[in-house]
Parts: sequence; structure tokens; C-alpha cells
Amino acid sequence: MKNKINIREQLFLQRENKELFEMAKSYAYTYMGKINDRPVFPSVKSIQQLSVFDEPLPEKPGNPDEILNLLHKYGSPSTVAQTGGRYYGFVNGNSIPIALATKWLSDIWDQNCALYVMSPIVSRLEAICEKWLKELFKLPSGTVAGLVSATSTATMCGIAAGRNEILRRQDWDINLKGLFGAPPIRIVIGEQAHATVIKALSLLGFGEEQIERVPVDSQGRMDADKLPLLDEKTIVILQAGNVKSGSFDPFVKIGNQANNAGSWIHIDGAFGLWAAASSEKKFLTKGIEKADSWSVDAHKTLNAPYDCGIILCKNREALTMAMQVNGSYIHYSEKRDGMHFTPEMSRRARAIELWATLKYLGRSGIEEIVDGLCDRAQQFQEQLSSAGFNILNEVVFNQIIVSCNTAEETNETLKNIQESGECWCGGSKWNGEPVIRISVCSWATTAKDIDRSVAAFIKAREKYHINLEA
Repeated sequence: MKNKINIREQLFLQRENKELFEMAKSYAYTYMGKINDRPVFPSVKSIQQLSVFDEPLPEKPGNPDEILNLLHKYGSPSTVAQTGGRYYGFVNGNSIPIALATKWLSDIWDQNCALYVMSPIVSRLEAICEKWLKELFKLPSGTVAGLVSATSTATMCGIAAGRNEILRRQDWDINLKGLFGAPPIRIVIGEQAHATVIKALSLLGFGEEQIERVPVDSQGRMDADKLPLLDEKTIVILQAGNVKSGSFDPFVKIGNQANNAGSWIHIDGAFGLWAAASSEKKFLTKGIEKADSWSVDAHKTLNAPYDCGIILCKNREALTMAMQVNGSYIHYSEKRDGMHFTPEMSRRARAIELWATLKYLGRSGIEEIVDGLCDRAQQFQEQLSSAGFNILNEVVFNQIIVSCNTAEETNETLKNIQESGECWCGGSKWNGEPVIRISVCSWATTAKDIDRSVAAFIKAREKYHINLEA
């Protein structure tokens, strides 16, 4: 009778023979090759077949080939094809090939990048990315960067740094005394601040009663003339890219007021901050250097892989004190220790694919990506307008707000678009009325994709009228 092979021996064999990885590669190639032929949103049948995954936790180790095959056979058809060119639902990017290939390699490296001693290569690449990002966004030379999961986390880091710094200036050490009983801090935001900003404020101890909301104009831009009197106990949160209209707050005018008052400015630039890299669009970000911290996603406009958010902070000490952690077992070094700038200790090595994306594209490539998204958005709005749809915003970047002639027509048209599989858009409200929200974020979106998508809009609207008459 043969000796039973234990699980560790099986794992060593799987790593050595490479067959499992070749199978995964084959499935990945098949998926990439058929991405443009897939429905953008999975069919009802595909979603129903996900029931195959419903089972009790297995008692014994499984067959790795069968596990991969299960994922490919039933998982692949149930994915949303956001790596194609006709997904416009949320502000989701699409990994450029070199970034995706780099991610595959970095997954094999499987680096924990909390400290330099954990991964010298990641420490070095983080430092290089920090330098390049400062240059690209034209931020002050002392700015530091931390790589986190997304802008939602990056925003929380920026506000935490501002909160702690404002309290420090009033001789309140929050790390020693905590937040209870601390001097009050004012929060000033626009009426259309992103939901993640509100979430970050809540997690950091700021309630609704501490938030002062500033009216916005017809495009969702904060009205600088209606800004409350600012002071040195205020955090002002601005937007580089309204999530619906794509509009940018007036950074120069508000920045000057906030700087003169000694307020802390944070800019939520999830997708819009990349406008600074475009000669045609950089006017939108004029004045961003007046801020104290910025949050931005690389996995949106830049089209780096998920997940990669970035916190940038002008005041290194303010960020590191907000993110501080101590322990006798932690080996800090004279090199870059990434955990100084993030809330996590253990985290994946996002810097590897971010570095590869920036190195491959370079300044001109990044500009071309940004301008290309904006060009496709312009094409989309022009064709939809010609087809009789209502365009409700000034298309200044990559966001388009669309409606039909009635709320019912808008809702039903959107439903028909989503069910068609030709493209996928999300719904929202604008001035209290339902709208179709389009985000053009994928490098893979071509002019032909826009043509197909506009045709899908027209067909979806026609279907509504046919059903109405039936």
C-alpha cells in the first residue's frame, strides 16, 4: 500500500510541475481573447449557474484542476466585462497589458511591503513612484505618497492627517489624549461631495452636525462665493472630478481663502487628478498645489490594475503621525518603510504594477490615455445628442449625464440598455430626476465601441416605446 501524500507534499509537487499554472494561463488567454464577444453584463442563465458554488465547506483537499476548471467554466461567464471597451457603469479602469503582466509576476513574488526589510524592491519602487507622481501632478517637493486600496482609504488618510495636525497646533496630541474632549474641528464640503468622503469623516469621528455644506452650481462645482468664513480649525474638502458631471471645484479661489485662513485642504481626485497630466485638460486642476493632501486612484484613469489608491500629503510628519504604529518587533530602517504612510501594515505590493504602468506610458503615454478617454466621452455625448437624448452636463472630462424626455422613459431605457449586454451604464439622480450616468474609463474603448453603444441606447429607447404602445 502506497504511503499517503500529505497536503504539504502535494503543494510542493504542484509548484514544481507548473501544470496548474499553465492551465490558469490557458484559461486567462481564452478569457482575454473573447472579452469583446461577451455580454458586458452576465446573462440570467450565467448568474443562475453560480449556484454550482453553493456547497458545504469540503472536509478534504480538492482537485486543483477541477477547482480551476470550475472557476473558468462558471466564473468567467459571470464576470462583468469591464476589461472590454463598452463598460461605462462605474469609474472603473482597465489594466493595460504591461501592468497586468507585471501583476502576474508580482503575484508570484507575493511581497509584503510594510517595511524595507520585508521587500527592498518594493521599497525602492514606492520611492520612485512617489517621485514621478509629484512631478506629474506638479506637487510640492516635500510631498509623500502612500499606496492603499483605493481613494476611499486615501481620503480617510488625508483627513486623518489634517485632523491630527489641526489638533497638534492647539497643543492636543490625539495619539496621547484621544479624540474625546478634543477641541472642535469644522468640516467644509460641497453639497455633492462623494459618498466615500462622508464615510471617511464618520470613521474619523466627525458627525453630520460638524459638516458645513457649501452650495454648488449647475455642474456640481462648489460655489466659492458661498464659502463660510474659514479659520485654522477647518478642514476643507474639494473635488477634482464630480462623480456624476466630472466637474472640478475652483481650486485657486477656494485654495487662496483656505490658505490665508490656515485651513487644511484635502482634494478628492479619484479619477480627475490625472487631468494634470494632459496639456489640454490641466487647466481643470489649476491650483491643486494649494492643497495639503490629495487622494487619487491609479486603477481608474491611469488604467493600472485593481486595487491601487494613492494618498499624497504635503506634510510628511502629519501623515506619518496619523499612520504611526510601534512595536519592539518592527524593524524600521533608514530606507523607505511604506507602512509610515498607510493605515495597513501587511498589504500587497501595489507599487510594482504602478511603477510598470508609469514607466511604460511615460508622460506622453499618460497624456494620450487621459485625452483618449475625454475624446471618446465627447464622441459619446455628441452622438447621443444628435440622436435626441438630453445631455445634462458640460462634458469637461470623462463623465456624461443623460436623460430621455420623461423619468419613466429614462428608467426603462436604462433597464433595456443593461439587459441588452451590448454595453452597461449605471443610473443616478441629477437635480432630483433619474438619469443615465456614463463613465468612459477604459483604454480599450474605441470609436467603434462608442458607435455600438449609441446604437444600443437608441434600440433601448425604441424598445420602451414599442412596449408602451403594445
